[in-house]
Amino acid sequence: MSETTDEQTPSSEQSPSSEQSLSSRVPAGGFPPPTDFAATANVGPEVYERAAADRLGFWAEAAARLDWAEPWTEVLDWSNPPFAKWFVGGKLNVAVNCVDRHVDAGHGEKVAYHWIGEPGDTRTITYAQLKDEVCRTANALTSLGVTAGDRVAIYMPMIPETVFAMLACARIGAVHMVVFGGFSPEALASRISDADAEVVITADGGYRRGAPSALKPNVDEALTKVEGVRSVLVVKRTETDVEWTEGRDVWWHELVASQSTEHEAQAFDAEHPLYIMYTSGTTAKPKGILHTTGGYLTQIAYTHWATFDLKPDTDVFWTAADVGWVTGHSYIVYGPLANRTTSVMYEGTPDTPHQGRWWDIVQEYGVTILYTAPTTIRTFMKWGAEVPAAADLSSLRLLGSVGEPINPEAWLWYHENIGGGRCPIVDTWWQTETGGHMITPLPGATSLKPGSAQRAFPGIGAAVVDEEGNPIEPGATGYLVLTEPWPAMLRTVWGDDERYKDTYWSRYGEGVYFAGDGAKLDEDGDIWLLGRVDDVMNVSGHRISTTEVESALVSHPTVAEAAVVGATDPTTGQGIVAFVILRGDAVDSGEDLVKVLRQHVRKEIGPIASPRQIMVVAELPKTRSGKIMRRLLRDIAENRELGDVSTLTDSSVMDLISAKLPATSSED
Repeated sequence: MSETTDEQTPSSEQSPSSEQSLSSRVPAGGFPPPTDFAATANVGPEVYERAAADRLGFWAEAAARLDWAEPWTEVLDWSNPPFAKWFVGGKLNVAVNCVDRHVDAGHGEKVAYHWIGEPGDTRTITYAQLKDEVCRTANALTSLGVTAGDRVAIYMPMIPETVFAMLACARIGAVHMVVFGGFSPEALASRISDADAEVVITADGGYRRGAPSALKPNVDEALTKVEGVRSVLVVKRTETDVEWTEGRDVWWHELVASQSTEHEAQAFDAEHPLYIMYTSGTTAKPKGILHTTGGYLTQIAYTHWATFDLKPDTDVFWTAADVGWVTGHSYIVYGPLANRTTSVMYEGTPDTPHQGRWWDIVQEYGVTILYTAPTTIRTFMKWGAEVPAAADLSSLRLLGSVGEPINPEAWLWYHENIGGGRCPIVDTWWQTETGGHMITPLPGATSLKPGSAQRAFPGIGAAVVDEEGNPIEPGATGYLVLTEPWPAMLRTVWGDDERYKDTYWSRYGEGVYFAGDGAKLDEDGDIWLLGRVDDVMNVSGHRISTTEVESALVSHPTVAEAAVVGATDPTTGQGIVAFVILRGDAVDSGEDLVKVLRQHVRKEIGPIASPRQIMVVAELPKTRSGKIMRRLLRDIAENRELGDVSTLTDSSVMDLISAKLPATSSED
């Protein structure tokens, strides 16, 4: 086995081995769709056959659900793979499709968002009000000199103004680049610089775990590291004092409120850039994933409608994620709004002010569809079933899972304690890069298997292959690939076409996308995702590059070298475990040093990247070519028996590291 294979083969230990112990709780063949649910489902089993018979025709029908200012002349141009063009020649405006057309059709009084602030303040925003706010914001951005194609950085809490800002950018053709509010000034600065953003939209702060969490100071610090930002638009959320740079900083409530609610939207080409989203890569520099307009909105709107069986007149939909991640873009903003959905948007954490906060929200607003991450579900499991049992969750009719593979036990807990045993669960696999759902059950058509995303969405080409790219047999483990272009696919890595080709399209030949995830096929041909096979960790649904964390550690003056791995964690999916070699003159002060290094990583990247454990070691396991064998470090971190060490320059290194394991510090 080559070094690459040794590093990247998915571990069979992650496969659904717990199925036997759970079999008594799972019907033979899985949980069938409830009869009444299937009878009224938006899509049934026949959709797979229809999409297979005419894939491009299927996506053309999906696109026709949107309003186009000019029709397309070609559904797909794949003449220069991997650079796709969807709905060639067509023109549309995303904001018009998400807002204006619903108001024009007489649905202006329909609620778009029930927003709940963590301290308990609330706002109800209708589609008519949303249209006014988006138009005001669009006019405000125009007054700041923003034009079509310009990049706008958005560094915001979970408040309605974040949605207004995104839609306003889409309305005027500016490219938004939302940065998760938990990222540090350094991470924000690198993204502003890479995108060459000239305007930043932020807030004084947001509320998290019962206290204000500052954002504007991070922007101020970030802007000392980059040039070219001429305006910072600031929402007053927490009323905390902030530094002010005259001529650059502008209050949202002063600029936006004074704008007209009239704005003439322009139609843009289907391939016009919509947004950039930065995701960690296997090098220290994050990748700017570019999504465009027509194909993205087509797939997001259709998957939202089909996967969640969305009934716009009766459903109350809640994607419990942050808008700063792709889940928030696709299934808090663009998909739900395109389908005239009433959504819940919550600012804070699940345990503020108490552990039943989410279930109070479900009860109060009559939430019918809940979409969240396995990490959160496992946290609820830890808190106990009595917490959700205290609320009336009978309004729920469908549950969803997103962010990482969900283990069968968590799936069943979710089904039994949140869904009351009656709600189908759609376990969705997709990525920042794919834009929307790619592998998922359809709730009116699929018998559900706890822990499996099951099969590709209609119109999507997916396969599980071996090292050489050959399809695997049922029961085997391999690599997930996508075999056909899809409408919401990323178009490139911002400013780096070669990195786009090398990262995603080089491993298995022209036109085959390597997803970076391991997968197993069961005897029915259903897909079980096994998680990342590269060096990107999935921590609470957030993708963090090992190299980015290693770079942060090595930037500390005491550290000479670092290796970082993601180890299985019962709550967060993966926890970050770091192994560091100190510089010659540095002193290992034990727990004090661990705390210093952990805090350093928090400052460089953000709290989400803070290592769960940090171990000081004398050497790291390396191959003769100098490559760090992270697979062996993962074995150590997860207390597994070590795999093959024959390719190491010094196999005794692993014995030394293993001996230190009990002294490893966990995060405070």
